[in-house]
Amino acid sequence: METRMELFARIRRDARIEGCSIRQLARRHQVGRATVRMALAQAEPPPRKIPVRCSPKLDPFKAAIDAMLTTDIDAPRKQRHTARRILARLADEHGAQHLSYSTVRDYVRVRRAQIDVEAGRRIEVFVPQEHAPGAEAEVDFGEVWVILAWVKTKCHMFAFRLSHSGKSVHRVYSTQGQEAFLEGHIAAFEEIGGVPTRHIRYDNLTSAVQKVIYGQSRARVENQRWVLFRSHFGFDPFYCQPGISGAHEKGGVEGEVGRFRRNRLSPMPVVDSLDELNEKVRGWDAADDGRRINDRIRTVG
Repeated sequence: METRMELFARIRRDARIEGCSIRQLARRHQVGRATVRMALAQAEPPPRKIPVRCSPKLDPFKAAIDAMLTTDIDAPRKQRHTARRILARLADEHGAQHLSYSTVRDYVRVRRAQIDVEAGRRIEVFVPQEHAPGAEAEVDFGEVWVILAWVKTKCHMFAFRLSHSGKSVHRVYSTQGQEAFLEGHIAAFEEIGGVPTRHIRYDNLTSAVQKVIYGQSRARVENQRWVLFRSHFGFDPFYCQPGISGAHEKGGVEGEVGRFRRNRLSPMPVVDSLDELNEKVRGWDAADDGRRINDRIRTVG
C-alpha cells in the first residue's frame, strides 16, 4: 500500500517533470486539490493530529505535583522525586487513592522538563533524530591521503549518507570545489536511483552558500549555480547552524567519513589515477551495502 509520503513524492515529481496543473494532478492521483497544494508546498506530509488526552482525575493534584518538582530544583540529584514517589506522597498526604501510575508518570515527565527550563537548569534538550526512509540525506567532505602516481597527495573525499538506512556513497577528488561538489551529488543520485524527498543536510560550504544570515532563521544567500543545480534535480537543502551549535545536526555523515577512512583507506591506497581509486571506492561501497549499523536488523543496502 502506498504511503502518504510516496504519494507526495509522485505528485511533486509529476508537477516538476510534466508540468501538470493542480486539477490534472488531483485527477491523476485521485486526491483533493488541497492535498495537491500541500504536496507541492512541502515534501513531507504533515504529521497526523493526535488528540490531546485530558486527565480529570489528576487535575486537583497538579499543584501539589508541581510543588514537589519545584523543590527538586535545589535537591541533590539522587534525592529527587521519582514518579512513583510522587504517587505515594499523593496517596498518603492528599488522599489520591485512585490515580494510576502511568497518569502521574506521563505528567511528571513533561512537567519536570518545563520546570527545569523555567528555572534555567535545562537550557537545551537534544532529541534523538528519526528519519523516514528516503526522506533525508547528509553531505560532507573529508581529507584523505593517497599515494597517487607514487606521490603522497592530499585529496578530498565527498560523502553522501542516507539518514534512515545509513547507505553511503563516496568519491575522491583532487579538490572540494564546486565541480567536485556537484559531481559527487550526481554520482550519489545515480547510485541510489533518485533524490531524497525531504532535504539534504549541509555545512555552510562555499560551493553552496555565499553568505550566512545570522539570527534565529536558517536563511542563506546561495550560490546561483547551486540554486540551478538543486532546482533541476528537485531537492531542498537544510543548512546546519554554524559552529558547535550545529555539530549534532549532521553527525551521521561526519562519523561515516571517519569510518570509511579508517576501514577502506588505511593504509593509504596506491593508485595511478583518481579514476582508478574511485573504481575501487565503488566496489567498497557495494560491499558495505551488506553491513549493519549497531544492532539494526536490516543492512544499510
